[in-house]
Amino acid sequence: MRRAARAELLAGVSLAAAEPLRFAAGLLRAQGSLAEALSAAHEASPLSGKLEKDLPRMLSRLLEVPRFAARSGPSPLSDEALARSAEDLPTAGTRLMVFWTEDRPAAEDYISRAMLRPYVEVLRSHNAAPDRIHRHGRCPFCGGAPSVAVRRSAASEDGAARFLVCALCGLEFAFNRILCPSCFEEDPAKLPSFTADAHPFVRIEACETCRRYVKSIDLSQDARPLPEVDDLVSLSMDLWAAGQGYARIEPGLAGI
Repeated sequence: MRRAARAELLAGVSLAAAEPLRFAAGLLRAQGSLAEALSAAHEASPLSGKLEKDLPRMLSRLLEVPRFAARSGPSPLSDEALARSAEDLPTAGTRLMVFWTEDRPAAEDYISRAMLRPYVEVLRSHNAAPDRIHRHGRCPFCGGAPSVAVRRSAASEDGAARFLVCALCGLEFAFNRILCPSCFEEDPAKLPSFTADAHPFVRIEACETCRRYVKSIDLSQDARPLPEVDDLVSLSMDLWAAGQGYARIEPGLAGI
């Protein structure tokens, strides 16, 4: 529940982002409770990592996530979550399987990603690899796309090292600093970054080729922030990027 506590702390000091941070705190607590229940179930009878096989024993519990989002999420996310929470189990299961197996931007289905996060986190904590396709630029454990990037102090003098944070399982993995995680453009001239005075440790790392971006948080000076949570403080930068015609590779915890 460390991330939920961080979201609650930031909600008290960041008035502009207080609402999405409070929603994120509630979502993280709901997902954390599910992860604890799934971990206990795994101890009794191990999850296989094959979603089609594991889904029947946990699907009804996973629906707690869209129910929470329907009650507490921002519109239009709450409207989508309300519709998802009312679906019958076969339909809900089919949606999750489509998300799991199709090669398409996960940003198109934030609700499915949020529902499956506890499941994949439990698999990772028990080192049980999920049966998903792994592609370059995606998480080496679960194949998920990155929701945020971080920069950490490197041993060399070449500057901070860059890591991507998987939106599905939360794994942080190393990635080339001069490379688009979406289309793999490597021409520095086509990979601009943008900053804002209000958020000096955050930047938009964009790509002119695919018009996608990932938000990057600098932890080289202060390692206390939790990237997925602190990302929400600078939502104004996402709104600016969208106005410039850029699309985020993966939405953050608030669905943006």
